[in-house]
Amino acid sequence: SVLPSPAPPGLPDRFRMFRSCEWEVLERSLNILQASDFYWGPLSVGEAHAKLQREPVGTYLVRDSSQGNCLFSLSVRMPTGPVSLRISFQEGYFRLKNWFSDCVVRLLELVVAGTRNNPLHFDEIGGTPLV
Repeated sequence: SVLPSPAPPGLPDRFRMFRSCEWEVLERSLNILQASDFYWGPLSVGEAHAKLQREPVGTYLVRDSSQGNCLFSLSVRMPTGPVSLRISFQEGYFRLKNWFSDCVVRLLELVVAGTRNNPLHFDEIGGTPLV
C-alpha cells in the first residue's frame, strides 16, 4: 500500500487524500470549473436554493458539496423548486447517475446534451425527470 501524496498547493484542504493521478484530474477540473460562470464554490445548499428560486426552470449551478464523501453538488431549478444532486468522484471520474467524465464541466455538457432526448430520473427529486 502506498501513502497518497499530500494535496498540491492551490487545491482546497477540504479534498480528501487522492492518488497522484487523481490529483491531476482534480486540479485540471477545478481550474476549468473556476473559469466557468456556474461554479459558486463553498455555497450552502440553502444559499444555492435561494439563488435558484428566482431563476427560470432549468437554471443550474455547481457548488462545493457539504457532504464529506462528495466534492461537488449540482443544484438545479426544477418546476417544483430547486434540488441538489451529488456529483461523485471515483477512480478518476466524476459521476452523475450513468454519466461520467474526468472533468466536471464536460460531465455537465454530456448530461445537458443527453437529457434533451432522454431525461434522467432521480429518486432524490421524487422521480421528476431532469432535462
